[in-house]
Amino acid sequence: MLASLRGMPWGIAVFLAYAFLILAGIGLSLGPVIDQATLAPVSLVGVVWMALLAYTIFTVTLVLQRKAAARGLAIGLSTLTLPAMPLAALAGSAVALLFFAVLAFLLFNGLRTRAVRAWLNQD
Repeated sequence: MLASLRGMPWGIAVFLAYAFLILAGIGLSLGPVIDQATLAPVSLVGVVWMALLAYTIFTVTLVLQRKAAARGLAIGLSTLTLPAMPLAALAGSAVALLFFAVLAFLLFNGLRTRAVRAWLNQD
């Protein structure tokens, strides 16, 4: 498995770093969601967070297994960078706007390369 990861394309490496940052962010922000669960067993925020957590874990698992279906799911997860750009612009943070714009560019271009298609070759 480690030999397989050493030969991964740069687009996959950028995506995995992005996905693990999402997982860390979800983990750090689960406190208020769990606090809400004591008041109501089902909340909209809790359902959205759990769906994002499940989608991210499932996508990372498929990418690490080199499944062909992982490419579409990875591109779908990368679309989370798109709403972050207008939010950063509305907040007046040029640094955050630039960060998310560069991240989106790297993710979308990296995941569309032939090397990624060839690397994600398991059915």
